[in-house]
Order: sequence, then C-alpha cells, then structure tokens
Amino acid sequence: MSKHLLNLTATLATAVTLLAAPAAQAQIRTPAASPQSTVTQRIGLTDVTIVYSRPSLKGRAAFGEKTPLAPLGQRWRTGANATTSIKFSDDVTIDGKKVPAGEYGIYTIPRANEWTVVLNKSLKQGADVEGFKEDQDVARLTVKPYKVAGKVESFTINFTDLTPGTANVAMEWGNTGAKFKITADVDSKVMAQIDEKITKNANPSAGDLAAAAVYYADNNKDPKQAVAWMEKANATDAKYWNLHSEAKMRLKMKDYAGAIKAAEASKKAALAATPANGEYVKMNEELIAQAKKAGK
Repeated sequence: MSKHLLNLTATLATAVTLLAAPAAQAQIRTPAASPQSTVTQRIGLTDVTIVYSRPSLKGRAAFGEKTPLAPLGQRWRTGANATTSIKFSDDVTIDGKKVPAGEYGIYTIPRANEWTVVLNKSLKQGADVEGFKEDQDVARLTVKPYKVAGKVESFTINFTDLTPGTANVAMEWGNTGAKFKITADVDSKVMAQIDEKITKNANPSAGDLAAAAVYYADNNKDPKQAVAWMEKANATDAKYWNLHSEAKMRLKMKDYAGAIKAAEASKKAALAATPANGEYVKMNEELIAQAKKAGK
C-alpha cells in the first residue's frame, strides 16, 4: 500500500473517531422517578398553564402519617424536582385576591385542617423551599383540605369545576386533596369587543351580531338588545343554530308567536342542511310545543 493511501486511511479513521466521540459521551437517558407534567386550561379568555413534577407514593405516606413525603406544617414545593409553576396570560383573581398576569412558583404548607397556598415570584428554588423571600409573594391563600374518593398514587394537579369564567385548581395525593379557585375577568373583555365591533361599527358582521346576542342572553343583560342583534344577524345570514337561539330568546321574553316563527325557520333550515341536523329539529319541535302551551 502506498504511503499516500496509508495517510488517507489514517485521516479518515481519525475523522470517524471524532464524529463518533460525542455520541459515545452522551449521557444515558432513563425515565424520571417523578416525571414532569404540563396542564393548560382556558378560563374565560385567559390561558392558565401549570408545570410540575409528579412523585409517586410507592408504598409511602403522602401527608401526616409516619415518614410522610410532605410533612404537615412544613413548606412544600408542591411536587418534585424543579419549582412547580403557574402562568396566567391575563390578570386573574384567586380566592378573592388579585394576581397580575405572569408566571409564579406554587408553594404549599399542608396541615391537617387547612393548607396555606403561596404564589411567589421565585421560580428557581427547587427543593430549597425555605430560601425564597416572602416579600416576593403575590398571593397567600388558606384553603380547606378534603378527602379524595380513591387513593391517588401519583401527585396530581388538575383543573376542575369549570364555568365560563372560573375553575378550581385541585391538588391531590394519597387520600388528601386541596383546591383554590381562579376567576378570570371575562365581562369587561367581551363588552370591550362588543363596543368595538358592534356599537362603534356601522356594518357589524352577522357572526359578531350573533355572538353578542348570545352573550347578552346568557348573562342576563338587555334581552331586547339581544333579540335585536340576533334578528339582524338572521336577516343577513340565517343559520339554523342562530334561528334557534332567537327562538329561545323570544320564548324567554314571552313573545310566543315570534318564538314559534323563529323555531319553525330553524327547523326548516336544520332539515335542509347536509346532512340534516336531527338534534336541532327535535329541539325546535320541543320549543314550538312549549311556546304553544304557554301562549294559550
């Protein structure tokens, strides 16, 4: 073999070794004992995201028994590994306390009859739960613990009891749970949109008119205005679901003839849809019967 060929072979071997070195040095990945979880919920028009790690009991006690994982009366990171965080896209109210939009650490102090829940600006404490400064607290809540129906093996945080503008954050582990309530500012945001897109707009779209009408009807605002907006929407772009909404609004206002007329139009449109919507046909028939009975 020529000297030139030997040098080329040695150069290629060195290159292959260098390329393979990073792969050989990469750390072996194994499953985490307390895997990370992310839960996100839209509350009203506000997005709320919680990132936390989920320790498991593995035969141990969660709270208040022998060798508990989260001893009663001591500050807990509310999970494992890194700081548990909660992020709000808008300002919210938590159990009556105003909390600005932003991301915060969740720390808890479990006790037998009450929990203290703390939202703090620090997101880097990890296991050093005593190291954060209390002057960085944005909210401090007292909540009552409850007994869960079944034993929760892995620590779990979930959103429960949803309404159009509220939700509870439930923290459960073992046989114990605790929760706090988040309230989002919905009405001012929706009313600002209605003002911009309808009140100050000479030519509002049928979709915006219908959405505003339904919001007014669902939130017990001016019923006459709700009907007027929905009637205008249906005059330009009649959808069977919007016609049914108009029928419900008129029925509530005791305009039985108007309710029957709108429901009949909705039924006809639902039958003509591809495919036909039998559910709306049934709902309209029930509303017509109810309006006829009430109008006698």
